[in-house]
Amino acid sequence: MPSVNKQAIAATFGRAAAVYQQHDELQRKSAAALLSALPEQPFPHVLDAGCGPGAMSRYWRGRGSQVTALDLSAQMLTEAQQQETAHHYVLADIEAIPLTQAQFDLTWSNLAVQWCEHLPTAIAELYRVTRPGGYLAFTTLVSGSLPEVTQAWQAVDGGRHVNRFLTREAIHEALSGWRYRAHEPSISLTFPDALSAMRSLKGTGASHLHDGRTHRPLTRSQLRELQLAWPQHQGRCPLTYHLFAGIIQRD
Repeated sequence: MPSVNKQAIAATFGRAAAVYQQHDELQRKSAAALLSALPEQPFPHVLDAGCGPGAMSRYWRGRGSQVTALDLSAQMLTEAQQQETAHHYVLADIEAIPLTQAQFDLTWSNLAVQWCEHLPTAIAELYRVTRPGGYLAFTTLVSGSLPEVTQAWQAVDGGRHVNRFLTREAIHEALSGWRYRAHEPSISLTFPDALSAMRSLKGTGASHLHDGRTHRPLTRSQLRELQLAWPQHQGRCPLTYHLFAGIIQRD
């Protein structure tokens, strides 16, 4: 994968902070899939790593947990803080968490580690701050996600407008050495047209491209071409995401 520009990622997500929760259907469905894999038990102290505007921080706080919300984007963290979603807020990179080890009964990271430079480093940091007997729960996107975007843009300009996420094999390799269990769901969202689908990506900050290319506004001609080239299902434009949901219990 290309080198990751953390400042650019933080800026892209920051611009989406105010409208994120209008477009977070994927994040909610991904969180539900990850929750289903966790044991039904209390988690007194929770780290929400890559918290965004704090929807899951609020969820854990509502279940009686003491919650620390962490994000790379200052604007996302401000949004979470204004909504009082957590007890503590930390502006930081998942790959360099500025907290002492073994603090949390659950370290939770929903659709955030795909923006990290090196997945094993991110997992090692999340594991480090998890208490013995506690759980590390994360989701990430897998290679082959958003095939509709790839297909449509290939017809428009031949370019690649989707990040190259890790393959399943690479993710399993990154987790070698830890005792973990995983499942790999796919989630498909549908939209009335191609523009709505593209807006959903932009609305959650997920339009950042690792290769550094900037997004230009769509011309009317490009939009027409995208609409024609987008593979449709029952007259709607889908976005398909392949997820990896992993659970590690700390020894």
